[in-house]
Amino acid sequence: MSNQLSSEVEKILPEDIINTLQSAYGVFKGEQDQFDDMLKHGGALLRKASRRFTTTQLIIGIAVVASVAVFAAAKTADSASTEA
Repeated sequence: MSNQLSSEVEKILPEDIINTLQSAYGVFKGEQDQFDDMLKHGGALLRKASRRFTTTQLIIGIAVVASVAVFAAAKTADSASTEA
């Protein structure tokens, strides 16, 4: 029974994906306060998905999240320097 409960808790919900995409979209629009939310939601989504990933898929997933974070940070820094 506890195995079934833990698998229910770790299911990827549509809200997980929506929250990640919404915060990522906010970052791409230049909303700097959304950056922490994007990392939090993306990390939670990756953590839930990692139980079903092979090692290769997990490495690729981490690389994608990291590259999006670097791109978002560069865009945020660029918009901050443009405003100054």
